[in-house]
Amino acid sequence: MSGFETADDAAVYRLGDQAVLLTVDFFTPMVDDPYDFGRITAANSLSDIYAMGGRALTAMNLLAMPCSLPPELTARVLQGGADKVREAGAVIVGGHTIDDKEPKYGLSVMGVCDPDKVVRNVGAHEGDVLIMTKRIGVGILNTALKAGLETEESLAQVIESMAHLNKAASEAMVEVGVHAGTDITGFGLLGHTREMALGSGLCAEIHLSGVPVWPGVMEYAEQMVRPGRTTDVIRFLDEFIDWGPARADWKGVLADPQTSGGLLMAVTPAKADELLSALAERGEEGCIVGRMTAGEPGRLVVR
Repeated sequence: MSGFETADDAAVYRLGDQAVLLTVDFFTPMVDDPYDFGRITAANSLSDIYAMGGRALTAMNLLAMPCSLPPELTARVLQGGADKVREAGAVIVGGHTIDDKEPKYGLSVMGVCDPDKVVRNVGAHEGDVLIMTKRIGVGILNTALKAGLETEESLAQVIESMAHLNKAASEAMVEVGVHAGTDITGFGLLGHTREMALGSGLCAEIHLSGVPVWPGVMEYAEQMVRPGRTTDVIRFLDEFIDWGPARADWKGVLADPQTSGGLLMAVTPAKADELLSALAERGEEGCIVGRMTAGEPGRLVVR
């Protein structure tokens, strides 16, 4: 079983010859379209199962909505979530709703995994290559959207990325075999890398030249367009990081909270190309963004 010892993405409960994975997550709206809100939130909730190498089986809706909103709007949120759960090969088996002033939606998800193949966010080895999927900068672009600097049409690719399941990337990860894995969400690339490094008793390097970023993100970062949470993440991480060449713009990008971000995996160098190929065969983008090194546990170095 896996409990509170580390910052794993889901709880793991051994039940006979299966490992049962349990997780829950929910969001306030990040886009105006209710259907897209449902899709993105469901993909984010399912991601914790995929980050641990599992297969989603069931999900339960968690919905908070003002009773004053049209029922058709609520129905579109639930439809978006249901369609994404169906795409995952899982089923929605119920849920709970409450009246609330601010809309919120999410899922409680149950999945399964071979107990010998559970991927945890600890266990990386010295010298492991860090490979991530999906570009970052989503938080910055969502902030630009809320400020009227972007439209949902101009961010259509970003919205589809947030709604994209990490299922295929997870399958590639399990097929090749990695030492550790997690998904990149609210603590940004650096925050989740630190969790992996700290739990593995290692230091981690992040190489700016390899980090994939959405178009327009660096320009917004230079203008300090960023979510309010970014400042909190940077403040928390600052004492653990040698920022190297990272100026204020890159700090904001590396600590940018991601909504339904990609997977971050630590794999032996001998399998790095195999993992990148397995991802590419499934239509998934994969980039080498750093490596694990010996040093003070949880220390990060940007190069």
